[in-house]
Amino acid sequence: MTKRLTEVAKKAGVSEATVSRVLNGRDGVSETTRTAVLTALDVLGYERPTKLRGERARLVGLVLPELQNPIFPALAEVVTGTLAQRGYTPALCARTIGGVSEMDYVEMLLDHQVSGVIFAGGSYALADARHDHYRRLTDRGLPVVLVNAGVAELGFPRVSTDDAVAVEQAYGHLRSLGHERIGMVLGPEGHVPSRRKLDAMIRAAGWDEGDAECVERSSFSMEGARVAATKLVERGVTGIICASDVLALGTIRAARRLGRSVPADVSVVGYDDSAFMTCTDPPLTTVRQPIETMGQAAVDLLVTQIEGAGVLHDELLFEPELVVRGSTAPAPGR
Repeated sequence: MTKRLTEVAKKAGVSEATVSRVLNGRDGVSETTRTAVLTALDVLGYERPTKLRGERARLVGLVLPELQNPIFPALAEVVTGTLAQRGYTPALCARTIGGVSEMDYVEMLLDHQVSGVIFAGGSYALADARHDHYRRLTDRGLPVVLVNAGVAELGFPRVSTDDAVAVEQAYGHLRSLGHERIGMVLGPEGHVPSRRKLDAMIRAAGWDEGDAECVERSSFSMEGARVAATKLVERGVTGIICASDVLALGTIRAARRLGRSVPADVSVVGYDDSAFMTCTDPPLTTVRQPIETMGQAAVDLLVTQIEGAGVLHDELLFEPELVVRGSTAPAPGR
């Protein structure tokens, strides 16, 4: 008990006597201090006293699929900073291969009595994935916000980049450079944002069934993209639109391994404008997601729910921006 008091007091920035008063439900403690002590208790993984367990902590989970893709640390920085400004303590949960699953993280966050959860890049974006753990959150009445497109029937508020506009910008750019054979490297078949991008491409390019050979699917890894892009380049595609910057970097590697030059022989457009894309060789032309605005909007939507001001079921779509750098050039022969 003494060790617990010491750790909680240090985490909350108060005295051990104050922690004791909070845990024993005594008067003489401000609501702000009381909240700080309970949040510290939750963050450190200590169980609340029975009489305090019914209350949710001012703790918000942020569940990410990984931290290797720079776009997710960038989102985490915005979301955690905005939560702190609003008086909430963020709990960052990042999945790793063979590590804790998204479903397990949900159970851990529920055990810690969190006030709400923000998800980014989760299995909600995969139509054929299991979604039982999301429905557990719905059954508990827990506020939830999804960043980027997800399975619509889950009914959670969503903050997304407009995938249709992103593809229109990328396709229009490649067409203006004279590219006629344009392909796509997308995420898995059931990935909702990739599906949206493909639908937009079909409309923009007027594709029919015979153009299916201009699309390849991949996991969101450089290795997967290299395999997918190799097939496109071998089919004579000269412009490739990718569903992420990581996929674009794998595409550039594929072109070079086939003896092609980027951008002289093959032009590549990414998606995200994550960190260091100005430092690649060549610097990557990409469609920028407005991560700062989206992260702040996700927190606003979540806090609105937590405070009981209602739930916005509509999807908020944010405008992307094409950033032209060195990975695109006029089509060969132009």
